[in-house]
Amino acid sequence: MSSYAVRPASARDAKAIAEIHVATWQATYKDLMPDDYLKSMTVDKRQAYWREAIEYSEPQLLVATDNDKVVGFVGFDRSRDAGTKSSVGEIWALYVLPAHWGQGAGVALWDGAREGLKEEGCTQVTLWVLLHNERALRFFEHSAGFKREMPSLKTTAFGATRLEEMRLKRTVD
Repeated sequence: MSSYAVRPASARDAKAIAEIHVATWQATYKDLMPDDYLKSMTVDKRQAYWREAIEYSEPQLLVATDNDKVVGFVGFDRSRDAGTKSSVGEIWALYVLPAHWGQGAGVALWDGAREGLKEEGCTQVTLWVLLHNERALRFFEHSAGFKREMPSLKTTAFGATRLEEMRLKRTVD
């Protein structure tokens, strides 16, 4: 049973979300992405992005808290992939501070997003994960029940580095 509370993000959460976003990218992708790309991610830039996302609910954002401190977030909405049905949702982002990895915050956020997607009428949900992000693949496959869509590989540029991403999918139930 998780001790994390999950609630909708508010404007006052934008800075904490940005700090989590930057910290988790720098921890997770340090061996996958160039240092200069990771160092170019700043809390100020991310805060402006997340403040706007919260204001316009695109994507919808939930935060996980531990004793009222924001320790993770999830962004979800309709799929951004071309040609998908309106009943397909997407996890746009799910990040938890490294100190809280493996303690239930990610599952609590996934459960909240799944409920939100159900309320939106979604019957399927997808997400994109970097092929070499083993921690995320393990979480989404083993803890959240996603399956890999093998023909979905795509290459995305992160600065001068190009990395492969894979789509994962599951039903919303």
